[in-house]
Parts: sequence; structure tokens; C-alpha cells
Amino acid sequence: MKRIENQMKLYLPSLSVNESMARQAVAAFIAQLNPTIEEISDIKCAVSEAVTNAIVHGYKYKSGMIYIGVKYYSDRTVIIEVRDKGCGIQDVKEAMTPLFTTDTSGERSGMGFAVMQTFTDSLDVRSKLNSGVRILMTKKLG
Repeated sequence: MKRIENQMKLYLPSLSVNESMARQAVAAFIAQLNPTIEEISDIKCAVSEAVTNAIVHGYKYKSGMIYIGVKYYSDRTVIIEVRDKGCGIQDVKEAMTPLFTTDTSGERSGMGFAVMQTFTDSLDVRSKLNSGVRILMTKKLG
């Protein structure tokens, strides 16, 4: 990475309607780099999964704030941070296992982290119980 060229910060309440807002805001910000349609789609999908995880699992549909930070560097590396102050993840390694979910309703597939990993170059997940989760996604644009 080189120097930071631009950055944005966004705070949204943990409402399911804000998942779309988060996805579109990040896409609009990154559009400055003239990404390919595939790159922008990948980023939108990864952001969508991260924000949905915060809403559904972090806050369990209760009220809370979701922080989204995006930076891009002179070498076209994009770093996206999605953070919540929800319940946290007891075992991050287990939570990142495809098909694992804490959702007992059967509505969730347990593929959120797998999707994030597929559509980014690197994924770092940090969690502290009762303090929240920080997801850091890196994507180098062509």
C-alpha cells in the first residue's frame, strides 16, 4: 500500500433497511476509482454480508449503530471496515466455518463469512464478547 488517497466514514442504525444504504454508499465512494463491474459487485456483496451480520447476529435485530469506514490508497487498494458494538462472536474460527450459524430460525445459511472471503483479497475478523465485532476487508482493484 502507498498513501491514503481518500476515505469516508458512515454510521447507520442497525435497521435491515440500512443494509442497502451501506452497500450503495460504499459502491458510490469506490466508483471514484473506476472499478470494473465485477469489482464493484464483489465489494457490494461483501459489504452487504458484513452489515447483515451486524444487524442479525451482532445486535439480534435490536437497536445499535454500525460503523463503516472505507479507505483507498494510491496503489488502488481498498480497505473496508465494518464494526458493531453488539454481542460479539464467541468463537471466530467456528463462526467462519461455512454453514455454521447461530440462527435457530433456519433462515440463515451460515455463509456470510465465506462470501466475504470469496469477494475480497483478505478478511480479518476480530471480536470481543459483549463488545462487538470488527471486520476488515481488503480488495486490490486492477
